[in-house]
Amino acid sequence: MASVFGHAVVGLTLTKVIDTKNLKWLLLAAIFSTVLPDFDVIAFKFGISYEHPLGHRGFTHSIGFAVLWALALMFTIGRKNKSIWFLVIFLSTISHGILDAMTSGGEGVGFFIPFNNDRFFFSFREIVVSPLGFKNFFSTWGIKVLFSEFKYVVIPCFLIFLVRFLIKKLY
Repeated sequence: MASVFGHAVVGLTLTKVIDTKNLKWLLLAAIFSTVLPDFDVIAFKFGISYEHPLGHRGFTHSIGFAVLWALALMFTIGRKNKSIWFLVIFLSTISHGILDAMTSGGEGVGFFIPFNNDRFFFSFREIVVSPLGFKNFFSTWGIKVLFSEFKYVVIPCFLIFLVRFLIKKLY
């Protein structure tokens, strides 16, 4: 998986680029939504294997989950601007699986669960996979993850902000 930091940067970027009204709750929900899919690691505690549809990088990383989560937040929290809420939350949630499919480790991402249980990676897999566990993150491995995410997540997000800013200035 990419780290919490890499995922959160994407949620911040999506919110700021799509929502020009700077809704604080949408920003918080988007950042939370970028991290939410990794709550599936709790499956390991229940003996659910990685390859199981409910295992790590399974259903919570799927397109279907992103749609359901976006609809739930749109109808419960997103009272105004429902379409913006849906778009930001859906993209934030699905971005998690997209970043994970670009990492150097794991067993792939179940984008199409429950319809297809296959796991997928993208051909671009340059993001260093983050170690599981808080303690393991603060190591040489964790530093490599942060440098790789800076290169492949933070810089592209910054460039998107820059383009958005320039477009806004021109119009």
